[in-house]
Amino acid sequence: MDQAPFQMVAAVLFGLAILHTFAAKSVESLGHRFPKHAGLFHVLGEVEVVFGVWAMILMLTMTMMVSGSAAIDYAESRQYTEPLFVFVVMVVAASRPILETVHALIAALARWLPLRALLVQVWLCLAAVPLLGSLITEPAAMTLAALMLAPIVFHAGIPEKLRYAALGVLFVNISIGGTLTSYAAPPVLMVASAWNWDSAFMLKTFGWRSATAVVINATVISFLLRRHLAEADASIPEPTPVPIGIALIHFAFLAGVVLFAHHPVIFIGLFLFFLGFTQAYGEHQNPLIVKEGLLVGFFLAGLVVLGGMQQWWLQPLVSGMGPDLLFFGALGLTAITDNAALTYLGSLIVGMSDDAKYALVAGAVAGGGLTVIANAPNPAGVSLLRRGFRDETIRAGGLALGALPPTIVAAALLLA
Repeated sequence: MDQAPFQMVAAVLFGLAILHTFAAKSVESLGHRFPKHAGLFHVLGEVEVVFGVWAMILMLTMTMMVSGSAAIDYAESRQYTEPLFVFVVMVVAASRPILETVHALIAALARWLPLRALLVQVWLCLAAVPLLGSLITEPAAMTLAALMLAPIVFHAGIPEKLRYAALGVLFVNISIGGTLTSYAAPPVLMVASAWNWDSAFMLKTFGWRSATAVVINATVISFLLRRHLAEADASIPEPTPVPIGIALIHFAFLAGVVLFAHHPVIFIGLFLFFLGFTQAYGEHQNPLIVKEGLLVGFFLAGLVVLGGMQQWWLQPLVSGMGPDLLFFGALGLTAITDNAALTYLGSLIVGMSDDAKYALVAGAVAGGGLTVIANAPNPAGVSLLRRGFRDETIRAGGLALGALPPTIVAAALLLA
């Protein structure tokens, strides 16, 4: 059967999924009109569920238009390592021993610097932690930063416009903060092997640009938040001491998961041992964020399935751009496609110049904070921080507006 008609249908379904993410709150509100199905509309209004639902619709459509075996073969041909890794690293990084240890380090640094401790903690969470993502990976950095910022910035005591601005800075800084190494940022990881980009190259080429943008963005939003932090009288709860042995074992699990990030059999095995360890020493644990991690993994898996059918139009579009146009094209396209998928398609293009390669990746990471789907760690941030927004919903328009200024800063530095 000719695949062209189905490819068109797959592109339409992908577009509908994107529209669904923008209209998630409106979908949830349908529960008031149809109370018998309020639960269903509530689920469909969850941003993390959107792409998984539309991926299922895609599979059903493929079954009807092509064949059931073709649908199964396609689903099995997808690479689900990233969704699995994000789920595992979220749960491990958010465990109490790791969170409390990082929190204690942040608090100690804040007390040492000659500024208001609370303001410094916010700045460190928005600057130092995203750059730490170059070592522990972006999803882990997003998890730690979101959990530490939630009680300080993302609550009713802070004006909602500033909350969206802070969220935009967090998402953009996470996206560019992982580019100091070749393994931590998903869009870099997609091309590092194909283009022989090692960590030394990333540090030399992207490092100072990304770090400067991260510091500028964090400084500006911290300055804007300073008065409201004082008015809200917010503070991070004092860290609860955790035995050093327990903390070291948790960090060993996190290091193992990061080290074997490309080997799901290994990191899933480590995760199972981790779950057993947390059960054995439950007195030093908080409830693990398994539900949040599963929802994020479901979102990313759906994006993998839907995004895999978009190569027929995305790749020619990318290959037809020069370096300057490619930078801005990638920056815009990453808002409607996962930036790792975009750079992966670029890695398949034969004969790309070095300037074009840089422009593609730089544009993809610069635009990684504009939408929920732009960067793999963003759904994790949405899942952990949405309770800090009105109706527990992060609106797509608010996020885009909040992310626009730090995106401009990142783009300017990466083009320098």
